[in-house]
Amino acid sequence: MAHVSDLIATDIEQYLKNHENKSLLRFITCGSVDDGKSTLIGRLLYESKMLFEDQLAAVEADSKKWGTQGDQIDFALLVDGLAAEREQGITIDVAYRFFSTDKRKFIVADTPGHEQYTRNMVTGASTADVAVLMVDARKGVLTQTRRHSYLVSLLGIRQVVVAINKMDLVDYSEKVFRSIVEDFSAFAAQIGLDSVTFIPLSAFKGDNIIAPSEAMPWYHGTTLMGYLETVEVDEARMQRAPFRLPVQWVNRPNLDFRGFAGTIAGGAIRPGDRVRVQPSGRESTVARIVTRDGDLPLAVAGQSVTLTLADEVDISRGDLISTVDAPAEVADQFETTIVWMHDEPMLPGRPYLLKIGAKTVTATITDIKYQVNVNTLEHIAAKKLELNAIGVCNLSLDRPIAFDPYQVNRDTGGFILIDRLSNNTVGAGLLHFALRRAHNIHLQHVDVDKQARSNLKRQKSCILWFTGLSGAGKSSIANLVEKKLHALGHHTYLLDGDNVRHGLNKDLGFTDADRVENIRRVAEVAKLMVDAGLIVLTAFISPFRSERRMARTLVEEGEFVEIHVDTPLEVAESRDPKGLYKKARRGELKNFTGIDSPYEAPETPEIRLDTANRSVEEVADEVLGYLLQHGILQSKE
Repeated sequence: MAHVSDLIATDIEQYLKNHENKSLLRFITCGSVDDGKSTLIGRLLYESKMLFEDQLAAVEADSKKWGTQGDQIDFALLVDGLAAEREQGITIDVAYRFFSTDKRKFIVADTPGHEQYTRNMVTGASTADVAVLMVDARKGVLTQTRRHSYLVSLLGIRQVVVAINKMDLVDYSEKVFRSIVEDFSAFAAQIGLDSVTFIPLSAFKGDNIIAPSEAMPWYHGTTLMGYLETVEVDEARMQRAPFRLPVQWVNRPNLDFRGFAGTIAGGAIRPGDRVRVQPSGRESTVARIVTRDGDLPLAVAGQSVTLTLADEVDISRGDLISTVDAPAEVADQFETTIVWMHDEPMLPGRPYLLKIGAKTVTATITDIKYQVNVNTLEHIAAKKLELNAIGVCNLSLDRPIAFDPYQVNRDTGGFILIDRLSNNTVGAGLLHFALRRAHNIHLQHVDVDKQARSNLKRQKSCILWFTGLSGAGKSSIANLVEKKLHALGHHTYLLDGDNVRHGLNKDLGFTDADRVENIRRVAEVAKLMVDAGLIVLTAFISPFRSERRMARTLVEEGEFVEIHVDTPLEVAESRDPKGLYKKARRGELKNFTGIDSPYEAPETPEIRLDTANRSVEEVADEVLGYLLQHGILQSKE
């Protein structure tokens, strides 16, 4: 099976050509801690002759210092590169390694076994065709074994090897092997794993890795390498699927050429085939399939190509080109599974960026239907998702996207969530299906629009969003500004934090999740009032930047005026008009902003009001001056 071929010495060009055309299998190793994942990969690298002499010498030296196998080579050290990994004898990060045989090329991801590194395991599994699930023959199927099996099933990996390792430590017992097979098979049936191969082996001694083990004559199945060299890769299956090309780049080198470049995510395409561009729905015919090496008569899943079309069709980066016969779906609301990957919890109502393929849109989790306890498969209620949590959620986007269910096509059904402020990836998700209301609810055209209503009132409708600590003076200032606007004949409405909680938001508390939902509802109501042509004033602490940014994005540019009532905590606390700070200090009021819940001050508000040294009258006049200066108020004739 070695990578070294006789062709290297006799016909190097033929060898390189053969190597270039080998299929590529991506697989992961996963399972509980210390089941031998890294040792197995190290053994595969060693047996495939993919180690240089200095690497082998280095691992021999490291085995004496860090190894756990006495005087023998500790193959795990070929993979565990972090100092913390070697010191603890565990895998922390995802380690990728490449090796090849005469039949196939491989990329293997060694993923962590600890529960706190679930996000790392999900990352490694997201592109894998096969999962090698390690089970220690001495311990059998453990909680973490079930956890990783569930994640493998969730992430759509259809081919699974249960590698029952360390058989040498149970005297190569067939009874132990059969007992584990029976135990795991029962669990696999519960989670929908229906293509499972069981292999007894010893990664340390090499039993059933490359060649059949003489120590287990009762086993007549494949070796691990025999399985990996012959199993169908996911790419081959996707070549039989409906055609999908996510557009990554509009190729326009000159006025005479306009093509649409990307990697084919499913199916096959030929010149003359009819295609549909989504989400727009426009149709055309493929004129050419262009590659660096010339035009192709046929392209299949996995190939990177540029398509030219017979018609002038408006296509942008992030659009999806599908076959007319079986197009992708288009929707803006979905049921999804989300794996949360950030220390800050996921809160319903908070806006995130969603990236699917090359398309980025704004997404909001509208509802967490349940969280999955992956150890027991129990569905439990949840108001937020913490780090490594997995939840089934309803998701709403700010515009429709083209998609396939994740189980049908991982490329067009998988997405990541990105924090809008830090730009960190905070979650990974799988689209299940479009919610029925996404197809049944449509925007209704009306003839009297926002502009007509604003013109009638001789004002520019907008939101004056007052934010600041409790006691800063938001309600007092907003109330005086509204009185002055009313006196000038303008049409306004004031949404005050306390007043709204007596009606619209009376069901909400003061947890972070409820605060996010509180502001989301207020922002949606304010948007409707702006559409009605009103000047809307809102007086809310609104402690989180992300929610204030969400409110801003609901209206057009120039229609959102963020007003930071900038009062130091000690000044606001000294006022304490409602006695809330005293209660918070005594521990009687939990999640109080400024005490045990954070306030994220605006970074670049349109107006910053210092109320520590100025009167309410002065700062109210400053707000009116801004509105006049920016054309929001028009003179009354």
